[in-house]
Amino acid sequence: MRLDKFIADMQSETRSAVREYIKRGAVTVNGEVVKKPEYKVNELEDKICLMGKELCFQQFVYYMLHKPADVVTATKDARERTVMDLMREASGKNLFPVGRLDKDTEGLLLVTNDGALSHRLLSPKRHVEKTYYVECEGELSTDAVFRLEQGVDIGDDKLTLPAGVNEIKRLDGTYSLKLSITEGRFHQVKRMIQAVGGNVTYLKRISFGGLKLDETLSTGEWRLLRQEEIEQLMENK
Repeated sequence: MRLDKFIADMQSETRSAVREYIKRGAVTVNGEVVKKPEYKVNELEDKICLMGKELCFQQFVYYMLHKPADVVTATKDARERTVMDLMREASGKNLFPVGRLDKDTEGLLLVTNDGALSHRLLSPKRHVEKTYYVECEGELSTDAVFRLEQGVDIGDDKLTLPAGVNEIKRLDGTYSLKLSITEGRFHQVKRMIQAVGGNVTYLKRISFGGLKLDETLSTGEWRLLRQEEIEQLMENK
């Protein structure tokens, strides 16, 4: 692989910016300064450093983003700020969000460049579980909980698949709960709550495919996944 391509891929930099680093002598290969962008490297065996920092080859990278409200889940948008705008400093080429969260929804969003994993996690046939913390207006009856757990009519051809309902807290005219679903229909959680007489006022995804939101991340912050978290996602086969 060309030296400039390797660094651009690992650092998520433009080729032109990387060439400037190389020409300034900021790049070494196996301890020797290399000033030719076209220099061929073995990405698996050579020790390549940029400004003294070793760059390790990673074909795929995996990030957890704590998505804030008021940003759209997209790689680019002509009018709106996107989740990828929050991750301009993230290393890795061709990053994209896995699935989508509504603009007003917060919480866990997986960002990667692993297309095969994304396909597995989003495939309707695999029924990957997603859990949300939901705050609602209205009253939540025992019958409403039963309907959510059995499958509810949200206006589609079929009822929703059975959902998990946990940690219900009822107040005067409002309630909160944790809702686990294994589908990804349009505005599904909001429509399910609406179907049982409620109205969602706050929605936050707290887990996806076994991956749990790191609550130490403030909204808008992100980090690389740990190896055990990646392995957890890979179990969704």
